[in-house]
Amino acid sequence: MIGADLSQCSMHDLFRVEAESQTQVLTDGLLALERDPTSADHLEACMRAAHSLKGAARIVDIDAAVSLAHAMEDIFVGAQEARIALDQDSIDLLLRGVDLMLSIAASPNLSADPLGERRGQSVAGFVAELAHVLEAPRPPPGKPSDDAWAPSPSPRPRDLNPIEREGAIEKDGPDRALRVTVDNLNRLVGLAGESLVGSRRLHPFGQSMLRLKRLQRDAGRAIESLAEALPPQSLDARIQGAVTEARDRIRECESFLAERLAELEASDRQATGVAHRLYDHALACRMQPLGDGLLGLPRMVRDLARSLGKQARLELDGSTTRIDRDILERLEAPLVHLLRNAVDHGLETPAERLAAGKPAEGVVRLEAHHSAGALQIVVSDDGRGVDLDRLRETVVSRGLAGVETAAKLSEPELLEFLFLPGFTLKQAVTEISGRGVGLDAVQDMLKQVRGTIRVSTTPGAGTRFHLQLPLTLSVVRALLADIGGEPYAFPLAHVVRAVTARRAEIKILEGRQHFDFDGRQVGLVSAHQVLGLAGQPTGDEFSVIVLGDQHDLYGLVVDNFLGGRELVVQPLDPRLGKIRDISAAALTPDGDPVLIVDVQDMVRSMEKLAASDRLNKVRGEADVAGQTLRKRILVADDSLVVRELQRKLLDHHGYEIEVAVDGMDAWATVRGGGFDLVVTDVDMPRMDGVELVRLMRGDPALRSLPVVILSYKDREEDRRRGLEAGADYYLTKGSFQNDALLHAVVDLIGEAAA
Repeated sequence: MIGADLSQCSMHDLFRVEAESQTQVLTDGLLALERDPTSADHLEACMRAAHSLKGAARIVDIDAAVSLAHAMEDIFVGAQEARIALDQDSIDLLLRGVDLMLSIAASPNLSADPLGERRGQSVAGFVAELAHVLEAPRPPPGKPSDDAWAPSPSPRPRDLNPIEREGAIEKDGPDRALRVTVDNLNRLVGLAGESLVGSRRLHPFGQSMLRLKRLQRDAGRAIESLAEALPPQSLDARIQGAVTEARDRIRECESFLAERLAELEASDRQATGVAHRLYDHALACRMQPLGDGLLGLPRMVRDLARSLGKQARLELDGSTTRIDRDILERLEAPLVHLLRNAVDHGLETPAERLAAGKPAEGVVRLEAHHSAGALQIVVSDDGRGVDLDRLRETVVSRGLAGVETAAKLSEPELLEFLFLPGFTLKQAVTEISGRGVGLDAVQDMLKQVRGTIRVSTTPGAGTRFHLQLPLTLSVVRALLADIGGEPYAFPLAHVVRAVTARRAEIKILEGRQHFDFDGRQVGLVSAHQVLGLAGQPTGDEFSVIVLGDQHDLYGLVVDNFLGGRELVVQPLDPRLGKIRDISAAALTPDGDPVLIVDVQDMVRSMEKLAASDRLNKVRGEADVAGQTLRKRILVADDSLVVRELQRKLLDHHGYEIEVAVDGMDAWATVRGGGFDLVVTDVDMPRMDGVELVRLMRGDPALRSLPVVILSYKDREEDRRRGLEAGADYYLTKGSFQNDALLHAVVDLIGEAAA
């Protein structure tokens, strides 16, 4: 609101902004007074806040707020004069007054008692309740305790009333402000990112100019060598003059080129520097202190602990750490989950803590700082910690692991079960916890913003959650990989590791390729197949990106690694909808476009390929050069039994088989190319076999691909319909009995060997 055009704001808007600011001061002060009821500084701050609220409410003529603020101010003055002592009950009452003040400020009805019916008590009734806290009689009406505090002779902007203060900041403040929409700010960041990329395009041009300089130098040396090779007597005056002139021209060109190169390098440095500063400043506009999203958390921790019969306080360290506003908005709910878990699950009751030699009041700590180009947040408590033996028993009782397996799990592996959906150590469900959705929701949010979370515990000393998040969603650190001649970016936050697997290390387990990764057998999947690209990586060594989590890992085989980059994220046009396996786009430093992979979506794609038994094998150069390639057949059928029967029959006779679960799946697969024949059912969901054949015959690349229809329908009209659509054979599924399918396959594409 500060810096906005005040002429556009109503009086109620001004009071609401003032109330939000001053009630936060009251909340912080009351939480501090709960630990030290006689703190002069906090009593003074609370009294000033209540007094400012009273003055603001008078200006905008909200009588209910005037009465409430005046009653609260009386209590703080009484505490300053040692006439009353603030205990937990009076702190509770004053915090309820803070909530009531916010409700009055948020109400569109500015009558004297706007909230009486809705809250079950009138403001006047609540003011009377506050009056009972005072041991001495309240000042008579019309003589409020305004004399308890008066503004200094030379008021500063923060001592003025809310309307005067807003005007002072707008007119005289050193930091002039302007309201900017989020969309405009996002566009500014995007343009700044493009300018950063564009500034780097001079560098390749400078490199090409250096190559021209080397060519000029080589030309000069060639002329010198030619002059030395010719006999002196053959060099008449005309030839000597030409050689001398060529030398002079080359030196002149070298000098001119050197000057231009120096200017180009200076311009490149200047443009890059300006672009970097522009981008940094534009990005800084999106950043705000982490504390802006934590204002209500200390109060929440205190109130939750009180409702559970516990004592707790929240300590904040690093609230000024700056973070992207988009991440900050998404971070609030996960932090609330972690803090509620810390109070409910972690902290003991006061009696239990005293018996364990701890202070009765538990401490929950939230720390934040920047490290290694990321935001590090730690949420910890000094409670009982996680009972690992009980956790192990719960894992076994819920059938998540066997007794022997659970006994071998390390502490980090065991603690990972806390993040499973529906997993909880609570015996009973309460309003606060017990349903097992808190930590699951935390991990899900962190995955959405490319973040990670780790947990550790010390029995009797507490639990610690370590969150790592990117500073902004506008920039992503990624591993670039070449797939089918195009670069793809894999966000490093979701990459387990990038490794090289030798062909000799690849094993076949249950018909699928695996390689050893830290003692685990991890399945190999070709990125070409996942993305629907033709061809696949070949060689004696494969570049593998390990993706997934600790429970399910996949090795994605790419053509080559292109190195790590920081990329400016460019959202895709929303009209494209959700593109499978892709989340966004970016530009490389050379200005080339690159697609950013949606790793979670890609892992799901790999899981589907594995579940449907459609994984292709990656082949080394020796496989391609030394072995006869098998002909490939696509089998499309929605029946798992029939699909497997056909696959095993054809595979047994030497053909390489891929399967599709319906017509739409078959259409997407066959367009990837590389098939010699398609065998399809007729009745399938989403697209039937006849429509699939029609689409293939209308595609120039698939028009000549042989097709066999295999169906339960054996009527003549069904057979005619399939053949008229373009099928080469129409067989009934009873043909498995007489090898008609094999005869049709051999007739159309020959034996299995290519």
